[in-house]
Amino acid sequence: MSSLQNDASEKIFVLEDDLWYSQFLSYHLSTNPDHQVEVFNSVDEFLGRLPETPTIITLDYHLPSVTGEAVLQKILEKSPNSYIIIISGQEDIRKAVSLMKMGAYDYIVKNEETKERLWSIVEKIKHNRSLKQELEVLRKEVKQKYSLGSELVGSSEPIKKVYQLVEKAAVNNINVTVTGETGTGKELIAKAIHQNSRRSKMPFVAVNIAALPSELLESELFGHEKGAFTGATSRRVGKFEEANGGTLFLDEIGEMSFNLQAKLLRVLQEREVTPVGSNKSIPVEVRIITATHRNLLDEVKKGNFREDLFYRLLGIQIHLPPLRERGHDILLIAHKVLKDFCKQNDLEEKSFTSDAQKKLLSHLYPGNVRELKAVVELAAVLSDSNLVTDSDIQLQKTVSSSASEEKTLDQYIHEMVQSYLDKYNYNVVYVADKLKVGKSTIYRMIQKGDVLIPEQKKY
Repeated sequence: MSSLQNDASEKIFVLEDDLWYSQFLSYHLSTNPDHQVEVFNSVDEFLGRLPETPTIITLDYHLPSVTGEAVLQKILEKSPNSYIIIISGQEDIRKAVSLMKMGAYDYIVKNEETKERLWSIVEKIKHNRSLKQELEVLRKEVKQKYSLGSELVGSSEPIKKVYQLVEKAAVNNINVTVTGETGTGKELIAKAIHQNSRRSKMPFVAVNIAALPSELLESELFGHEKGAFTGATSRRVGKFEEANGGTLFLDEIGEMSFNLQAKLLRVLQEREVTPVGSNKSIPVEVRIITATHRNLLDEVKKGNFREDLFYRLLGIQIHLPPLRERGHDILLIAHKVLKDFCKQNDLEEKSFTSDAQKKLLSHLYPGNVRELKAVVELAAVLSDSNLVTDSDIQLQKTVSSSASEEKTLDQYIHEMVQSYLDKYNYNVVYVADKLKVGKSTIYRMIQKGDVLIPEQKKY
C-alpha cells in the first residue's frame, strides 16, 4: 500500500488491483490539496481501515480474490455514509444498474474519459454533501429556535407540566389541544411540538380562525376553484392541502361557525377536502393542533360547539398557565428577553436592578408573556446605562390596580373595556360578547376616543 496525505477535508480511499492504475488515480485525485488520498491494493487492509469512514471510495470491480459485489456489501455495512464509485474495465449497463441499486453512487468504465468523469463525480459528491450539511445546520437551528422557544423558559411547577406534555405530544402522532389566555404562547407550543416530531421536515401551517370572516374561512381552509365565487380569479390551494404530511395549527378554534364545524368534522373523518366550487376530493393527511382561550366543553354545553368535533380534536390537552401564576418565571423570562433584545439590536448587555425586578414581579400581566416581552424591550430602549431601573419599566395599569383611585363610573367602564380589548387583541366582537354589551357600544367608545385601538388593528 502507498499513501499520500495532506491536512485534507475530504478523505478518499482507492481500492485498485492494478498498481499502475492505482497510482494514476491517486495522482489525479491528489491534484486538489483538499483531498487526502490513500491507495489500497489489499482488500483485507482496505476493509480494516473502513472504520475511518472515508468520504469517497473508488472500487475496482474486477478484483482477483473477491467479487465487486461482495466488497461493495462490506463497505455498505462498515461505512454506510461513504460515497462509492465503481470503476470497471468493462461497460455493462445491467451490472451498473444492479450495483447502483445495491448502494453504489456511480459506475465508471476505464477509458480515455475516466479521469474527467471521475473528477466530475467527485466534485458533484462534494457539492451535494456540502448542501446536506448546510441543510442539517438549518434544521438544527430551527429545532433550537422552536424547541421550547426563547420566551417559554421557566422552572415553576405549572410550566414543568407543560414541558412534559410537549415532549409526549412530540413523540406521538395524536391531535393536541392547547388552551390558555391570550399571550401565553400557544402557537409557540404548537411549533415546538411540530419541530420535534417526525413531521418536522414537512410544512407547519397556522390559521387564526378569529382573524378571518366566516364566509372566507372555508376557502382559506379547503381552497377554491377558479370562478367558484366573485373574485375567485384563479385556483387557490387551501391550508389543509398546503399542510399535507405536516401539521395544521388552528388557532382560536372556538370562534369557528357552527356550519363550518360540520365541514371540518367531515374532513377529519374522511381525510379528504373538497375545494369550494369543485366536485373532486383531495386526500390529505395532517396532524391537527388547535388552540383556544375559551372553555370548549362549556361551549359544547351551550350549543356553540359540536360535541363530536370537540372529541375528535381533543387529543392531548396542554393548558398554558397565565404568567401571574408562574412566580419567579417572570424574572427568568425577562432576563432572557432582555439578553436577546440587546444582542439583536447591538446594545451593550444590560441587567435589571433589584427595584426593577420587584416592579416586574408586582404586575398581573393581563397580556401574559407577550406583554412582558413588550415591557422588557421598551425598558431596554429607555435605559441609558447597562442597568435597567424601575423607572425604565413602563407597566400598563389594570382595572384592579387602579380600583382604589376615585373615578367616575364611566371611567371605570372605559378602563375595563380597554383592558379587555388589549387582552383579546382588539377583537371588538369577542370583547362585546365577553362583557355582554352591544358591539355598537364599544364602537362608539372608540369613535369618541374613550378607548383606543392601534391604527393597524382598525382595518
